[in-house]
Amino acid sequence: MSETKTFKIVFAGGGTGGHIYPGIAVADEVKTIFKENNVPVKIYWIGSDRGMDKNLVEKNLTSQGGSIDEFIGIPCGKLRRYFSWENFTDLFRIAAGYFKAKKTLRKIQPDLLFSKGGFVSVPPCRAAKKLHIPFYTHECDFTPGLATRLNSKNADGIFVTYEETKKYFTDDLKKKCTVTGNPVRPVFYDNSSKEGKLFLNIDSKNKKPILLVLGGSLGARQINNMVIENLEWLKENFVVVHQTGKAFADENAPIMNSYDADYKPYAFIYNEMPSVIHASDVILSRAGANSIWESSVAGKPMVLVPLCGAGTRGDQVDNARYFEKNQAAYVLAGEDANKENLREALTELLDKKKRKEFSKNSAALSEGVRPARKIAEILFKVVKE
Repeated sequence: MSETKTFKIVFAGGGTGGHIYPGIAVADEVKTIFKENNVPVKIYWIGSDRGMDKNLVEKNLTSQGGSIDEFIGIPCGKLRRYFSWENFTDLFRIAAGYFKAKKTLRKIQPDLLFSKGGFVSVPPCRAAKKLHIPFYTHECDFTPGLATRLNSKNADGIFVTYEETKKYFTDDLKKKCTVTGNPVRPVFYDNSSKEGKLFLNIDSKNKKPILLVLGGSLGARQINNMVIENLEWLKENFVVVHQTGKAFADENAPIMNSYDADYKPYAFIYNEMPSVIHASDVILSRAGANSIWESSVAGKPMVLVPLCGAGTRGDQVDNARYFEKNQAAYVLAGEDANKENLREALTELLDKKKRKEFSKNSAALSEGVRPARKIAEILFKVVKE
């Protein structure tokens, strides 16, 4: 009697949580689908050997109740679009990362590699091509980043979040594109607003809309400053839930200690974030691919302050404008991001009818098949053929 084959899938990506969290969501669904079909599978993750990759992925190892069997760190260099002396030194790290990724893939002999993007994904994708291992890549932003542009040239398939993203690829690459949406954790699909209000200690008699400010895990100084400048007005009109980021919290103890019925500052919210988003009426945030998709899944109207200027390729502006075009968000970009315009946008969303309209439009952008499940089903089909 022949032994049942254990399939092996390698995930590659990292550099930021924006690449890791969606990848973990896909890995979870891959494990689920293989289990449903009684097919053994092992999932490996190749990420950066420094930074947050190891910490985030190892929290999701099978030994911790997650879906990933092993994390492998490789050297990596950042792919910058601007001049920096680090571009030269990072060339050596990129080369070292390629050779370690190649050695790792030879040892694992995976059936398939899935890239979630980020600069760390480029060496493993190049190594997979060299070793004739099929690989697929996913782009979460409205416009493809440099890593996706490099990886897509040799990819067997390209997953994109938006239909319109296809226009940024050549005609040959368009044929490889599949629109999937952006993978988010399953918990974001469950309306847990009641749990969110309990966590936030919001009185059931409260009649004010809840404004959730997402300053990010490290904090968005621009957004934080606009909130503080408008704080008294905001408290008059909203219950303000303010995720400040650790740096702001460390530097502003008096503000962090001013927690009351109308202003609730937190350095960072993790496990409770899905329920807090569901409990909120309006979201004020950057326009990172994951945060806006999570807000869309929950059907929330948004005021977006995309990251602009040097050091960014403008991906957040593109993301934000897409939601603005579909009347799901107001956008404050560049010079428009000031306290007066913030107050004006939020005044519009104080109107229940306007909030309901934007909420409906927001939810419509992420309706349909769950992205993580859709991607996992395709990967399962590929390795089983």
